Amino acid sequence: MPQPETRAAADTPGLQERFLRTRSLSEALAVPLSDADATIQSMEDASPTKWHLAHTTWFWETFLLRDHADGYRLWREQWPYLFNSYYEAEGDRLMRARRGMLSRPTVDEILAWRAHVTAAMGPLLDDPALAPLIELGIAHEQQHQELLLTDIKHALFQNPLGPAMWAEKGEGAASSPANAGGWHRHPGGIARVGHEGPGFAFDNEGPAHRVLLEPFALADRLVTNAEWQEFLDDGGYRTASLWLSDGWAWVQEEGIEAPLYWRGTEDFTHAGWQERDPHAPVTHISHFEADAFASWAGARLPTEFEWEAIARGQDPSGGNQLDGAAPPSPRGGTGLFGDCWQFTRSGYLPYPRFRPAEGAVGEYNGKFMSGQVVLRGASCATVRGHSRASYRNFFYPHQRWQFTGLRLAKDD
Repeated sequence: MPQPETRAAADTPGLQERFLRTRSLSEALAVPLSDADATIQSMEDASPTKWHLAHTTWFWETFLLRDHADGYRLWREQWPYLFNSYYEAEGDRLMRARRGMLSRPTVDEILAWRAHVTAAMGPLLDDPALAPLIELGIAHEQQHQELLLTDIKHALFQNPLGPAMWAEKGEGAASSPANAGGWHRHPGGIARVGHEGPGFAFDNEGPAHRVLLEPFALADRLVTNAEWQEFLDDGGYRTASLWLSDGWAWVQEEGIEAPLYWRGTEDFTHAGWQERDPHAPVTHISHFEADAFASWAGARLPTEFEWEAIARGQDPSGGNQLDGAAPPSPRGGTGLFGDCWQFTRSGYLPYPRFRPAEGAVGEYNGKFMSGQVVLRGASCATVRGHSRASYRNFFYPHQRWQFTGLRLAKDD
């Protein structure tokens, strides 16, 4: 996960309110879960809900309270070992694959720690010098809110009973029939990309720089379930010529036949098994699958810079994004933000003149720039206001437990 550019100043007005709202949302998302639900870990890529609640608290305690609050004492001396994620500078930590073995501390004990840390943060929220680090902490916890939702979905999916986290599916119906859709056309030329100016941004969004774009077109909507069903019915998962070599090997080795969470005409959702909406965007696909579909459709995936060139004219807070503790559900639309993260064909690499920050927070982003691909936009599980046109998400090509989908591009 990224960390902010050191030159980006954070506005202090409203900081306390946003901090408290963020802390409260994490806890609200966990309300429907039992202690057992919150403890299980379904795979190494995912973490237990309880761990997310604790890790985000560890972040505030470690980088704000421990380092900047006079006289602050750690809540429990052993807990940093349990809830550090990957910060080598912060010392030894529990192996990632073992997070699901933490039957203790209990959820209630972690919630008590959260309340203590939230209260202790009060005086620091008024310090302008700490505002950039607090902005980072808020963005960091928002990222874990999305991970909490996608990780528990994967965990509940493992249960043959198909349990629901919420009794009802998210509100809203697909707004685009499967045969609709146009193109955003761009004439090409020199474009400036990356974050610059005031406001928070992660360090992997900069420095801003120039890129050369050839004329292209970007679809004005996401690929739908109905379109993906056509790909499946046409033998898309059985046609080697459509796939990248690594992707075809993955399909064969893992026995992949459909997007994650598909079963017949149903989808597994946070509300359990539901009839699949053919007009909603397809989600929970890998980069390998997205690229194969684009080849089948006679198109391609966009570069991240093509995507950003179009997105700069759109509202990043628009579309179907997370507004509170409610089940996330893709439903479709024509904006570039919301519903699902969109794969690009761009490798996750540093921009020209990129330098990671000094200290432990410099591990937040730069060391992951190897072997991953960039996704753009926001998903139905992304807290509204978290994303922006320059935002760079990233995953390995085979991963698909996040709300990941695609929109097509073509040369123009």
